[in-house]
Amino acid sequence: MELFSEFFNKKHLFSAIDARVKIIVALFTLILVLSYKGFLFPLVIILICAALCKIIKVHTKVLLLRYAEPAFIALILVLLKFFFSGTEPLVEIDLRIFALTAYKDGLYEGLLLAARILAAVSVVIALGFATPFTEIMAGLSWFRVPKTLIEITMFAYRYIFILLEDAIVIYNAQKNRLGYSSIKRGLSSFSTLAGSLIIKAFDHSQKITVSMVQRGYEGDIPFLSQKPFKANEIIFSILFLTSLGIIWKI
Repeated sequence: MELFSEFFNKKHLFSAIDARVKIIVALFTLILVLSYKGFLFPLVIILICAALCKIIKVHTKVLLLRYAEPAFIALILVLLKFFFSGTEPLVEIDLRIFALTAYKDGLYEGLLLAARILAAVSVVIALGFATPFTEIMAGLSWFRVPKTLIEITMFAYRYIFILLEDAIVIYNAQKNRLGYSSIKRGLSSFSTLAGSLIIKAFDHSQKITVSMVQRGYEGDIPFLSQKPFKANEIIFSILFLTSLGIIWKI
């Protein structure tokens, strides 16, 4: 469960910074990452975010787990670009059934795309570790993000861990009964697990709806009150973004 929770040092250098300031910095950084045409700036952002996570003392296994899925997607995109996009052939692989051609410019485009993906993901991961989830939601509410979207996100965040616990219990029970001893039994057990989680999700949704209505819920969740911006945080953010802008220009 620690790999899926906020298992890190919550009292750190950046915990006192206003969540709204961190959201603005993150959005501006994402714009710079997505608009950059080379490799330097994304690599710099990845290193900065990795250093930030180390300052926060994020566990290495947790960090690698957060990167696993986007890194896999980036790898697939690199391979697709390498073999199916481009005009400058680099090498041709004869697979007897058909010939597979790798392209030099396709590889470059794929690596560039992967760098942007990993840099953007690094920004989101760093923001998530540096800011509690409730403060992020309160900050988004201040930016006039639709309340319906925020409330759905909060409910999803709350109950995804409950469903994860249910999944672990069901999985361990199946595993103790040799439910994954073969491929066929494993697929059958996995389908049972997925079906059980869907049913439990509906049960939880009905229970939470009834309980919230009984407690006077009328479709509006109160959020944290926002304090005025601090001058030192604004100045630091401007200097930091200016530094990123200079690097972006290089």
